[in-house]
Amino acid sequence: MTQKAFGIDLSSHTLWQRAVTHPDLLANVATALIILLATVIISRLVADAVRKVARRMAQTDADRTLPEFLSQVVRWMLLTVGFVAVMNRLGVETASFVTVLGAASLSIGLALQGTLGNVASGLMILFTKPYRIGDSVRIGDTSGRVHRLGLFNTEIDNVENIRVYVPNTKIFSNEIANISTNGALKLELKVDIGYEADLDATLSLLTDVARAQPDHIQSHEVWVGLHEFAASGITVRMWIWVVPAHALNARSRWMIDVKRALDGAGVDIPYPHQVAIEKAVSA
Repeated sequence: MTQKAFGIDLSSHTLWQRAVTHPDLLANVATALIILLATVIISRLVADAVRKVARRMAQTDADRTLPEFLSQVVRWMLLTVGFVAVMNRLGVETASFVTVLGAASLSIGLALQGTLGNVASGLMILFTKPYRIGDSVRIGDTSGRVHRLGLFNTEIDNVENIRVYVPNTKIFSNEIANISTNGALKLELKVDIGYEADLDATLSLLTDVARAQPDHIQSHEVWVGLHEFAASGITVRMWIWVVPAHALNARSRWMIDVKRALDGAGVDIPYPHQVAIEKAVSA
């Protein structure tokens, strides 16, 4: 049975006959194998070199996704060029081969528009760097720490330690809040005090408590002031600045210290009361 590919008869008898009658065929095959082997070796060496250079240019280990991606792109480009050279050496019409390859690429691109959109968004995220691995972010309804930057999606570990895979197109079309960028997060606390309390003394006491918090960043000044008149007391509003990673523990510690300080000073923290009134029933 005769088999053909790109206009070449691939039957074993025909190939052997051509090899005998055309000695240059073996030379072309040997040359093609050498080109293929050299392409594989060179593509790997160049990809490793690109990866090393990109890692030197990266500012931190959180940028390791970009070197890996660039090395893979360079390697596949070199492999494609080498494959075309091998086919040309074997006598295949590379012009028609490239045409078929281009048509196939177009068809695949149309079928994978959403996937390619994720890749394009991933590239933009890699180059613009709105966040890096290890940063605490808030993207739409998802909040957590970035675990991995991928070409198709970004992996985020939320506060419940659940890994969420967010498509890059969704990320790039949403507002991105990077909590780790500035290195400081504002913690806010509100507490009601009774109307009979000494306001100046209470504010001074709460200011001292805020400044004494172990997680407070000393370069950022605390703020303590009256916020509003509530139904059963006056609302005091306070804030301090902490490292984002310490926010939950710092807030809990601060609330405990505020409660102890107010109790120690005899300042009442009002809360709603219910009064039961009993009426005597006449016989």
